[in-house]
Amino acid sequence: MKRTLTACLIASATLLGAGAASAADGLVLARNAAQKFATLPEGVRFPEGIAANPATGEVFVATFDFGAPNKLLRLAPNGKVIAQKDFGGEPLLGLAYEAASDKVLIANVGTLSGQGPSRIQRIAADFLGGTLAENVATIPVIGPPGNRSVGNPDGSSDTITFGAGAAAPNAMAFDATGNLYVSDSFQGAIFKIEAAATCASPCAVQTVVHDPLLATAGFPPFGANGVALGEDGATLFVANTGDDRILKVNLATAEVSVFAESINGADGIAFDGRGRLWVAANQADEVVALNDKGRVIARLGEFQGINRDGTPNGLLFPASLAIVGDHLFVTNLALPLTGTTGDEPEEAVTRYTVSRMKIPNR
Repeated sequence: MKRTLTACLIASATLLGAGAASAADGLVLARNAAQKFATLPEGVRFPEGIAANPATGEVFVATFDFGAPNKLLRLAPNGKVIAQKDFGGEPLLGLAYEAASDKVLIANVGTLSGQGPSRIQRIAADFLGGTLAENVATIPVIGPPGNRSVGNPDGSSDTITFGAGAAAPNAMAFDATGNLYVSDSFQGAIFKIEAAATCASPCAVQTVVHDPLLATAGFPPFGANGVALGEDGATLFVANTGDDRILKVNLATAEVSVFAESINGADGIAFDGRGRLWVAANQADEVVALNDKGRVIARLGEFQGINRDGTPNGLLFPASLAIVGDHLFVTNLALPLTGTTGDEPEEAVTRYTVSRMKIPNR
């Protein structure tokens, strides 16, 4: 069940961007920012991964479904479905687009549904239903990271022991030279595949960091998730969903540190052109922006109920995001996490959506 996030009381002021209100401290609040961009075809559920081709405005969406065939969708700039590629029982997580090769990279977590192994794949960005997806590399099983010691206010400490060993590639990000960084949510790791869009398969996979800060014993039970490279190209920002954190990884030293806390279900992340880090907070049904100090400076969107057509109004379990120009595109995963108890709005969703939000101009 979703945890309650205490609402911030913000005084209304001048309109900014898409109906955003600015308070005296500069916080931008735009609860009505999320507009429906696309409705997935009937029977296609749980959109998770997203990427976009900035040159064409096309958006790519992947589904994470254990009860229906998974799809990779190609959407036109107006949200209409151009093509869909069937991946059957293999759940898909993150996507990444690489412009030089015009390829879409796919995190396939087939091992979670017994369809394994978990692997990275690639496909031409102009794919149609019959286009083949090529295997790039299998994600190695390296086991969980070491224990994590957590200090308490009374001077004592608790020790967290991680046990998950399944490979779970989740999110991906390219650097300026075409190397691909991949987060693993269960093994608490970051992997690297050099020239992932063009390397000869099977491509080599390097372990960049394997650290207990990248694993979680929290909720939702996904550790290292969204990834984004900092402007310097030497720092990788990583969302830890279960720990509600954004982490920083020094790629030269493999040192991991905490950048921001208390982002409720931090999931997909991306930098905009002004250096703000946008984070999909999947348990808060919002997207937040962080400044270079890790402080929240904007909150966009909220859940506003279920529409008559079965789609969520606003954001519902926003999982991943992509930026094209001055717009954010966000997948509404709408994944029930407590079974069929009837207490989650996600259980009432019958058609699944992708939202679009205007990025505030300040």
